[in-house]
Amino acid sequence: MATIFSFFSGSGFLDLGFEHSNFNVGLVNEFHKPFMDAYKYSRKELKIAEPGHGYYLNSIEDFIDNGEQFGSLNHSVKTVQSTNELVGFIGGPPCPDFSVAGKNKGHEGENGQLTRTYIKTIIQHSPDFFLFENVKGLWRTAKHRAFYEEMKTLLQENGYVLTERLINCIQYGAPQDRDRILLFGVKLTHVESLLNAQDLTNMLLPSDLFDWDTHIKYSREETLGFKGWPETNEFIEDNTLINQNESLTEITIEHWFSKNNVLEHPNALHHFKPISAKFGLILEGDTSKKSFKRLHRWRYSPTAAYGNNEVHLHPYKARRLSAAEALAIQSLPSDFSLPPTMTLSNMFKTIGNGVPYLAALGVANTINDFLVKIK
Repeated sequence: MATIFSFFSGSGFLDLGFEHSNFNVGLVNEFHKPFMDAYKYSRKELKIAEPGHGYYLNSIEDFIDNGEQFGSLNHSVKTVQSTNELVGFIGGPPCPDFSVAGKNKGHEGENGQLTRTYIKTIIQHSPDFFLFENVKGLWRTAKHRAFYEEMKTLLQENGYVLTERLINCIQYGAPQDRDRILLFGVKLTHVESLLNAQDLTNMLLPSDLFDWDTHIKYSREETLGFKGWPETNEFIEDNTLINQNESLTEITIEHWFSKNNVLEHPNALHHFKPISAKFGLILEGDTSKKSFKRLHRWRYSPTAAYGNNEVHLHPYKARRLSAAEALAIQSLPSDFSLPPTMTLSNMFKTIGNGVPYLAALGVANTINDFLVKIK
């Protein structure tokens, strides 16, 4: 087992994947109190032990450059490592500044600067390994790619051997088209004897040592590229519609609504109530516009983004999605719930910010496989 220190934790979707993959989450850092409260609430409901090194409700900037919490984090890392247990940092800094659909300010934006801070936190506290997660715009957009490569070089110069992959969460079984760039690094001292001369020179992990594909369930081609997905159907409230593609049922909205019993879920009634004439006019499956997307029950969802006035409608009810339904789209287990006292805005923000659980679990299992190999 290895111990994970989690940053930008939100309500802990990424962490839950690691917790269910035999990792111990030892420290949790989140800046927004409602998200931290939701994290604590969900773990209590799931009967998961509290992190042994505590919850930290503060900016990650406090952990670097001898900031207010620098000593506490440094002590916790060294305490775990002194028992010959590996420490891993995981986190996905807020990403609107790198998102094509977001602010697009890059590393100079307020949120973009947090990526540099997370990299500095890794370098200054020297965990045995780390995971960095972000939007594909950081990797694919030319003006952001130079900054990303600069961060990778910094990590390599400070002794980390790297591997990266652009994944789509639907490949792990989540019913959602959501691209993410993942960067994994491990201290050279743990793998130096396992690398050939070229890998050592490039400071890159070979695929036979770290295999991103091990826990992938579907290829992009058989999911996103499948030609048989339904396009649109007339919207008729509470009607019946037969599934024509049973081979891909497990990555459809209706499968997850049923799997999570969303109408009986603790967050079933948590949805915005305003009514618009549009709610009854948009075809089932019409997700072509930025806002007022109506999901199709027998198809996967577009990226679960519920902020910036992006409204996602229930496939066959004249309303917006409930929090329970949004959690199902994020592939959370049916027994995962958010506090009933949490505001709707915070509920949908934390859901939209989170890593789909099945993707988190698949990546955690991949890292676990790698750690077993190098052990």
